[in-house]
Amino acid sequence: MTDLLLRDARLWGSEGRTDLLVRDGRIAEVADALDAEGAAVEDLAGAVLIPGLVDAHAHVDKTLWGGPWVPRTAGPGLAAAIAYGAERRAEFGVPNPDFITALLTNMVVSGTTHARSHVDVDPGIGIGAVHAVREAVERLAGRIDVELVAFPQTGILTSPGTAELMDAALAAGVKSVGGIDPAGFDGDAEAHLDLVFALAEKHGAEIDIHLHDGGDLGVREFDLIIERTRALGYTGKVVISHAFALCDADEATRARLIADLAELRIGLTSVAPRQILPLRELDAAGVVMGIGNDGVRDLWSPYGTGDLLQRTQWFARNAGFSKDADIELALEAATYGGAKLLGLDGYGLAVGDRADLVAVAGRNPSEAVLEHHERSLVVKDGRIVARDGALV
Repeated sequence: MTDLLLRDARLWGSEGRTDLLVRDGRIAEVADALDAEGAAVEDLAGAVLIPGLVDAHAHVDKTLWGGPWVPRTAGPGLAAAIAYGAERRAEFGVPNPDFITALLTNMVVSGTTHARSHVDVDPGIGIGAVHAVREAVERLAGRIDVELVAFPQTGILTSPGTAELMDAALAAGVKSVGGIDPAGFDGDAEAHLDLVFALAEKHGAEIDIHLHDGGDLGVREFDLIIERTRALGYTGKVVISHAFALCDADEATRARLIADLAELRIGLTSVAPRQILPLRELDAAGVVMGIGNDGVRDLWSPYGTGDLLQRTQWFARNAGFSKDADIELALEAATYGGAKLLGLDGYGLAVGDRADLVAVAGRNPSEAVLEHHERSLVVKDGRIVARDGALV
């Protein structure tokens, strides 16, 4: 692999401008006026250089990106949205490797180098979504890594046969077990969570549970997840996605839950809705949070593009962040936070780290987030994979 010399970068976390040398897929040196004979040279012209973006919560299997425009006609509420998606997906050939490839391509050129995608597993499609996403990832030929979660979108208890299909998906190498509103949607929190944790234990898998339930019901489900994580020795292996109940809880309850999350290293993810997780409190307590695009242009929602910097801006705006330090805290969730949730080794901007890098115009990281210009350069494992909004 040819060495790569990136000149005149504003390296996130460093003052001024610097050069960065990539060798054998790793950051080899960071200094002013570097000289590396035989290296390919890229002049970043003062662009901000950040680590590859990490989409910690996606549903790429559901996307219609690159396909037909489908006006959303689902009824209100979660159950109606789930039913609508399950009823109409076959009409549009979802999951479709072509659509998934198109979305992943947009994610790559926007600077995402790693993603965690929940993929639907249910009697209607079996584990077909697993195969569709894997095919799309293979087409991208190493430009992005996508970790999968076996996700029971239509429920486990309410959709007989789903537990067995999740077992099959995990046996086929899917890394994590999903779950969805154990009480509010699936009707029996304890039975649902017992199944999820049992599957995880059987396969040595991690856990990532959708928890939209709010109020006292959601708090009770938080406690049940915390209880099982502690009792079964699953510290550092559990993520709660959405986690709206944390926003609803009173101050004392929220503080108690955050303390438990920190102790057990239970991570959280957000997709920047109106109910924004308390990122400052979570960060102060040492709770890891990631940001994701959720579903993009699918039967659930016409919104999104796959650009995680855009989604990070949405989070910062909805959180009421205006100070640079807070905007950078949101950027940390979209980079280092997601990397911690996915267990990525050698992630970052230090010498020796993997060279997963994104260059974006801006005089500082906050401006880069808020303007999210077209990415001038995306590097994955030391290889340039995208330039100026197009694959290389």
